[in-house]
Amino acid sequence: MWKRALLYGTLLAAGALGLQWLDYQRLARAHAGDLYVALIALAFLVAGLVLGMRLMRPAPPSDTAGNPQAITSLGISPRELDVLRELAAGYSNKEIAARLDVSPNTVKTHVARLFDKLDARRRTEAISKARELGLVP
Repeated sequence: MWKRALLYGTLLAAGALGLQWLDYQRLARAHAGDLYVALIALAFLVAGLVLGMRLMRPAPPSDTAGNPQAITSLGISPRELDVLRELAAGYSNKEIAARLDVSPNTVKTHVARLFDKLDARRRTEAISKARELGLVP
């Protein structure tokens, strides 16, 4: 009994598949131009998205050590270099503390040491000297 049901089910599925194929053929012949236009539009859409994603990709963050000779000669620690990068990005002491997960007093200490090491009196002066030395981009 189940063999006969399986056979009828297979025949009905094959018949439905054949009818669907014939309907697709009729549709494809009747609207061939529309299908070509849709395929070309889809190809341009995909190409535009791929090119847009590649061309508009943001530059990767530079985690370069900057100028290693200047860093060693000035005696700047890695944490002070992190603070200097954040200063160059324009963040306040509180924002730097939150970004580096330290207290604001620690940031003030690092900034004061950076001022001494770079012989600067202000943030802008320290940042410009650091850029001249190649410590920050």
